[in-house]
Amino acid sequence: MRSIPFAIAATAALLTAPPLTPTVTAQQRPFTFMDVQEMKRAGSWTPSPDGAWMLYTVTTPDWEAAESQTDIHLVSLGDGVPSARQLTYTDDKNETSPTWAPDGSFFLFSSNRDGDRTQLYMMRHDGGEARKITDADEGVSGFAFSPDGSWLVYRSGESGQEQLYRLALADLPNAEPTQLTSGAAGVDQWDFSPDGSRIYFTRPDSFDEDEKRRREEGFTVDIRNAVTPLSSLWSVGVATAAERRETDDPAYSVNGFTLSDDGRWIGLTGGSPERYERNITAQRLYADLYLMDAATGEIERLTDNYEVGESGLSFSPDGRWIAFSAPDEMDRYSMTENRVYIREVGDRGGAFRKLGAAFDQSSSVGFWSDDSRTIYFNAGVTVTTQLHALDVASGQVRQLTRERAALSVSKDDDTGTILIGYSDPETPPTVFTVASVDDVPDRSAWTRLVDVNPQLADVAFGEEVEVNWRSSDGNTVGGVLVYPVGYEEGRRYPLIVAIHGGPASADVLRFNGGYNAQVYAGAGYAVLKPNYRGSRNYGNAHRTDIVGDYFTMGYEDIMTGVDHLIAEGIVDGNRMGALGWSAGGHWSNWILTQTDRFKAISSGAGTMNWISMYAQSDVQRNRQFYVGDGFLYEDFDNYFNQSPLKYISNAKTPTMIHVVEGDPRVPSPQSVELHMALKKLDVPTELFMYPGRSHGIPDPRNRLVKAVSEMAWMDYYVRGIGEKFQWRQVLETLEGAARGVKLIPEG
Repeated sequence: MRSIPFAIAATAALLTAPPLTPTVTAQQRPFTFMDVQEMKRAGSWTPSPDGAWMLYTVTTPDWEAAESQTDIHLVSLGDGVPSARQLTYTDDKNETSPTWAPDGSFFLFSSNRDGDRTQLYMMRHDGGEARKITDADEGVSGFAFSPDGSWLVYRSGESGQEQLYRLALADLPNAEPTQLTSGAAGVDQWDFSPDGSRIYFTRPDSFDEDEKRRREEGFTVDIRNAVTPLSSLWSVGVATAAERRETDDPAYSVNGFTLSDDGRWIGLTGGSPERYERNITAQRLYADLYLMDAATGEIERLTDNYEVGESGLSFSPDGRWIAFSAPDEMDRYSMTENRVYIREVGDRGGAFRKLGAAFDQSSSVGFWSDDSRTIYFNAGVTVTTQLHALDVASGQVRQLTRERAALSVSKDDDTGTILIGYSDPETPPTVFTVASVDDVPDRSAWTRLVDVNPQLADVAFGEEVEVNWRSSDGNTVGGVLVYPVGYEEGRRYPLIVAIHGGPASADVLRFNGGYNAQVYAGAGYAVLKPNYRGSRNYGNAHRTDIVGDYFTMGYEDIMTGVDHLIAEGIVDGNRMGALGWSAGGHWSNWILTQTDRFKAISSGAGTMNWISMYAQSDVQRNRQFYVGDGFLYEDFDNYFNQSPLKYISNAKTPTMIHVVEGDPRVPSPQSVELHMALKKLDVPTELFMYPGRSHGIPDPRNRLVKAVSEMAWMDYYVRGIGEKFQWRQVLETLEGAARGVKLIPEG
């Protein structure tokens, strides 16, 4: 996609240049909500041991059954898309988790093709039928080959009691399983030692039979402060099936582990034994890092941070270094940018060195160079995501790519294959490969491996550009502007402000971001996706400016962005709507109570009252950090002063409300408070409460309901067309899809 220039003046607003009028051919049509719902998804990238081929999965939505179905495909890493072909064909079953045998002569996959239980099957990539190799009563829930090529190990059993079983590779497909583990509680995380002789695994220290029985008997009450057992690290000999307990410390629970390539060290993530307190306080709190000597069992505690969550340990390929990422401020809970901390493995008790301190974005341990001198990671840069290199010796960061897109570069652990996950405004998520990481900056060296949505070549998309403006305090704020399909310079268009969640997130130049912004562009709207204060990708100050005063600067950023587009002659200031989910819903609610400039609002999973939200939500420390570090129960005024509910009598804008009934993050009572207030104030409102227990709408049909009803609300109040939401709009959309007809939103 061509780059759209913009001028930066020292004392004036930043100007966005309009795009050239796009050419829309007679064969092209606008993007629709059904296009979104029917898009296929590719994943499970699995390069072959010789680096010649890659297995992957393609998931296809099935609207008749309101389900999706997954099959396995194959592509040549050298030839890319033209060589791709499908290997499995099951109309109503799923084939997942493709995994090459160590010698590459065949691959395994999981499937429920022969019943309700998932079993393992083997197949050659060059042809032939799949052969079943397991018949586990409870199905298979994970498997792996031993590094030495002798064994296949899989996990199976009732929920919470899964055990490991081994099969001899030489005897497949007729090998008889041998049980390796036999604890009362089941195996959680597990991994082979580098030489394949042992398997390390985590397992709860006890199993509550009464808890299992009461659920089986239908007593499904959710006991919020139930005590959960600690977990410990164990190992088992693959050949001997002899188990050995590796940790036995009541001070922490082993939540996860990482093995060094040479097998000498084990990195442990140890969580607090106060499991309930950890769950209700904030995500990832009370987790610390430990280093175990695999030969002696001696354990060194590496971090001791009451409120800071670190990533897991990463070992350099040469075995010299250990590294992890954590916030720049390690002495208290914060949302500051992450840094990489590094130390020599054997330097017991030594201090960690902070790398990349001058880099004003978050860094992480993505993957190492083969010589262990460089750490590669992906990081956001304004409205893009780019690959960066962190020099271990100097601690300096270099940006390696400059794509106008969202990309994520990774290295396959087993083969070293470099994969580039990629999306831009006209390219749905796809994957490329290059010969080495040095080739990533050279776009001509990329080979595209998948294209699972070729039908989108018939769709006309609105041009998406980076836009920047001055906020009320003089700081520069940015975001993404989507022009309407067929944009004409000099004509003013209705606007949708699509506010991302997080708030520590960002809208970037990817495919159909901003709550289906391209559907709105196809219907004649301009869409602004502002990266308001609190967003990442613009430096630490931008990310933390809202701390202690959650809404003020973010609101100013959004409104000055709107004013900028009006001043540029792009937007009709009398025809504007705003929508968002989660933090985007928070800001939608704040906008509702602070201005009547918008003709319609859609609030998704938004907060109304930080006081009640504090106890209702599954995270507390996060709320305390943003709203103000005073303890809620000693600082009610501060929390209520930042609550949209306090100012609800100002609300005038027709507002549609969406929420999942059992949302644990922003619980539905917040939306009920908003709906009741608007009803009592005679402000037009509708509340759509979706079934589920997740922060997002889990069912695809209900996601369609949300999207269609939301646009109908905007059309009616912003543009004065349509009749708000009617169920026939969804029903006719489904009927049109069944007939192969793409219904274009009215207007």
